Amino acid sequence: MFMTLSLSLFLVGVLGFIINRSNIIMILISIELILLGCTLQFIMTSAIIDDIIGQTYSVLIISLAGAESAVGLGLVVAYYRLRGTISLV
Repeated sequence: MFMTLSLSLFLVGVLGFIINRSNIIMILISIELILLGCTLQFIMTSAIIDDIIGQTYSVLIISLAGAESAVGLGLVVAYYRLRGTISLV
């Protein structure tokens, strides 16, 4: 069940990244969904095989996602101030 959930989160993120190339906010949300799907898969796999390494990787991925969100939103604000819109088209 969790494998299908993490795979569906990952695929929705990849499809959102491919389809919505013109909106920066949707691209950032899609990247977050991709990282969330990977994190869920690492956590569930490490719980099944009773290993701590997957949970360690998931903490690393969550911190990477937080840093990506902060930097991405900072870039969006700077791009909006420069161009007046956040559309990439």
